[in-house]
Amino acid sequence: MKVLLINGSPNREGCTHTALSEVAATLQANDIETEMLYLGKKPIAGCIACGKCLDTGCCFREDLVQEIQRRLDEFDGLVIGSPVYYSGPSGQLVSFLNRLFYATERRMAGKVGAAVVSCRRGGASATFEQLNQYFTISNMPIVSSQYWNSVHGFTPDDVLRDKEGLQTMRTLGRNMAWLLKCIACGRENGIDKPVPEPRLRTHFIQDKY
Repeated sequence: MKVLLINGSPNREGCTHTALSEVAATLQANDIETEMLYLGKKPIAGCIACGKCLDTGCCFREDLVQEIQRRLDEFDGLVIGSPVYYSGPSGQLVSFLNRLFYATERRMAGKVGAAVVSCRRGGASATFEQLNQYFTISNMPIVSSQYWNSVHGFTPDDVLRDKEGLQTMRTLGRNMAWLLKCIACGRENGIDKPVPEPRLRTHFIQDKY
């Protein structure tokens, strides 16, 4: 079993990385393989709703989104980490996730997901909520912890002093490892993920009868 941890901060080893590293170490201690993905500082193109990704692949040039689209079946779970920017995730991360999830929504189903947020002071709950929306629309079980998955601090050293925040990360890691093992055990005993119904898409504005 393997979990992909996505660092949506422009700082490779900043506060978000510190939080994700605590989750990763706990997963590894519970026999779950991990991989950390750093999005970097270069711009990531956002989705332009062309729909080509559903047929021939994303229309944009080769980038990290397309790489993870190809490798998605390697991962049983995703942990998405972001700093707080104006009570929301970083712009690069949002562009990455919009394209990734739109192109691979059906393949996300059954994978476990969790969001991790780092902030200096406020905006964590709004950012946490926005990230969780990607999971709830994609048939993904969400892993919880003992508190909302956030750490506080302006520097990595500050985060290392956030004892409750780090404990929340460790609890998240243990809960994710447990859920992944439960899913694997169920699969071995003939219990697989639900078969979806054909997707219905309606509009709020409908013709009068």
